[in-house]
Amino acid sequence: QEVVSEESEEESNGVNLMEFSDEILLHILSYVPCTDLVLNVRRTCRKLATLCLDKSLTHTVLLQKDYKVNKDKVKQLMRDIGKEIYQLNLAGCYWLPSSTIDHVTRCKNLVKLNLSGCHVTSLRLSKMLSTLQHLRSLAIDVNPGFDASQLSSECKATLSRVSELKQTLYTPSYGVVPCCTSLEKLLLYFEILDRSREGFMLSGQLMVGESNVPHYQNLRIFYARLAPGYVNQEVVRLYLAVLSDRTPENLHAFLISAPGSFAETGATKNLLDSMARNVRLDALQLPKAWINGSGLLQHLKFNNPFYFSFSRCTLSGGHLIQRVINGGKDLKSLTSLNLSGCVHCLAPESLFRKAEDDIDSSILESLVVSCSNLRHLNLSAAHHHSSESIGNHLCHLLSRLKHLLSLALPVCSITDVAASVEKPPSTPNLVPQTFGRKVRIGIQTYPRNLGDQANQKIESSVFWALMGSLRFLETLEIIGSSFSSAMPRNEPAIRNSLPPCVRAQSVGDSEVAAISQLTYLQSLTLAQLPNILTGSGLVSIGLQCQHLRTLSLANLGMMGKVVYMSALMDMLKHCKCLRDLRLEQPYFCAGAQFFQALSHCSSLQRLCIVSRSGTLQSDAVMSFMANCLEVIMCHMFMGESLTVCKNLQQSIVRSFQAERPALNVVIFPLLHEDLTEVIRDVPMRHLDEITLFKSRVAEEPPNLWW
Repeated sequence: QEVVSEESEEESNGVNLMEFSDEILLHILSYVPCTDLVLNVRRTCRKLATLCLDKSLTHTVLLQKDYKVNKDKVKQLMRDIGKEIYQLNLAGCYWLPSSTIDHVTRCKNLVKLNLSGCHVTSLRLSKMLSTLQHLRSLAIDVNPGFDASQLSSECKATLSRVSELKQTLYTPSYGVVPCCTSLEKLLLYFEILDRSREGFMLSGQLMVGESNVPHYQNLRIFYARLAPGYVNQEVVRLYLAVLSDRTPENLHAFLISAPGSFAETGATKNLLDSMARNVRLDALQLPKAWINGSGLLQHLKFNNPFYFSFSRCTLSGGHLIQRVINGGKDLKSLTSLNLSGCVHCLAPESLFRKAEDDIDSSILESLVVSCSNLRHLNLSAAHHHSSESIGNHLCHLLSRLKHLLSLALPVCSITDVAASVEKPPSTPNLVPQTFGRKVRIGIQTYPRNLGDQANQKIESSVFWALMGSLRFLETLEIIGSSFSSAMPRNEPAIRNSLPPCVRAQSVGDSEVAAISQLTYLQSLTLAQLPNILTGSGLVSIGLQCQHLRTLSLANLGMMGKVVYMSALMDMLKHCKCLRDLRLEQPYFCAGAQFFQALSHCSSLQRLCIVSRSGTLQSDAVMSFMANCLEVIMCHMFMGESLTVCKNLQQSIVRSFQAERPALNVVIFPLLHEDLTEVIRDVPMRHLDEITLFKSRVAEEPPNLWW
């Protein structure tokens, strides 16, 4: 009787969710996917039925990461609340059939619509846009077969009122740009391949009959991102041709991201000269050939700049300070700066300087003082070596940037100067020096007492101090300055990698353990850390960084074996919020013990493993897929035979595709000659966000698109 009375007393003192105020309940419900709210939660009781249809919850519907949504759910959602939706994001919903888009016509009040990555034909687009008279923001893909002549007059009338357009091009075309006569923001993503599936070379010429007069007179933001290939360069020049004739007076952001060599022409030079005379910019990014060796930056005028990218430019630190930061004057408006691959940006001049020479700390200090509100900073893909002067280490100076949310650094920049000149400790007992044999897993080879290990070195290191000062950092990338992924885009897999920088030889487990101080860390990338001996620092991160969602590890420790496997498996047991995992390591053994540890990551959605000479166990993969119900992407590029890969891929698809509509599986030999053909069929969302390795810090201006 006493037990019963205690239980009844607890129940009477308990909190009933329905007793909360409407404001609190609405805040709680805002974290529930819209499909669940409308199709499930609102059917539980009258109060929730009313709250789930509140305008604050139905005004904006985001389905871009809802991998469980299917065509029937979208149809029912549009039927129930279509008229209440003002912003709809279906970006990357590649698994939805094109007929699903027809139901968007129920959303008569739509103002913003994102269909990037969705299958939409010209006729379907025309029918849909004809009914959306209030639309002002649109994102679409332009695929082969797109025909602007099929767009109705009602569709063109809608497009004439659109002020924001994001267009991803998979074929040479203007798309709907000529119809958008009121454009203020134009984002262009060029993903056109140089060769067709049949092997024919493609041309950058547009289709006959297409209008060549885009309307840019009201343009405020122009952004273009090019995938590798000459066709993309040819097509973007056609878009720029109109800009070179007359530069919009209100243009305040001009950004072109182009890999490799993108030569300047007479037309682009005229455009830049016109910009220097007529506009004041707030954001700038140009191909390296347009900046290198020119006095352009000296003539461009800036207003309150919030984003600069000089990625891969030969811009010296002297020019950076004098021409961009106005000699060290206040530039507190700048929140994002990308100096990736800018090898001389922290040196006074580049003429007689070697890339490996020490940086000039006074330049970095001027940068830190002037841009004290930086939130995103990328210094990767360069050798930024600090001198022995006390207090002038790169890590000491960066610790002053208290507002940083994301940071990318080369491995050689975080080492203590004294440690970098010493030879890394030899540990023959821990790591046998043989090459090519696979490491045994299941036996811990790292120190169990992580606190004792940490006290040995890291608390006195400059990197430990930096991590301690950036408590609110959410994204961190530590990438070797000579690292290159084994999976470059549109090319065969790289078989040989360059050796790490000499200064990076001492960076290993203790530096990784220092990262565990970042309590709010959400995304971590570690690549080419040569002195990883056991991976013990990974366990510290798993225990302390409980918000970690994205983890990318590449070429850690010796290349002949995976020396950190035991520590990685222990780490994964603590990563309950991990959603994306990318591993790139030669001789990686994806066996039963690894997948058993990975199964503890209950939130995992996407897995990518890239391993030259790597092996996998098919039964272990199938068991993992059965246990981890949230996984919708499994990409493995290993050393197995084509037959083994195909059989496993078919088994996964056959077993799980029906219950996971978004499932995307690619299992293929890494060094196979047809790898590029396989890669081209991967949905752009996965390819761009996880499968291909790249630095993502300050890659684009913040909040470029919603």
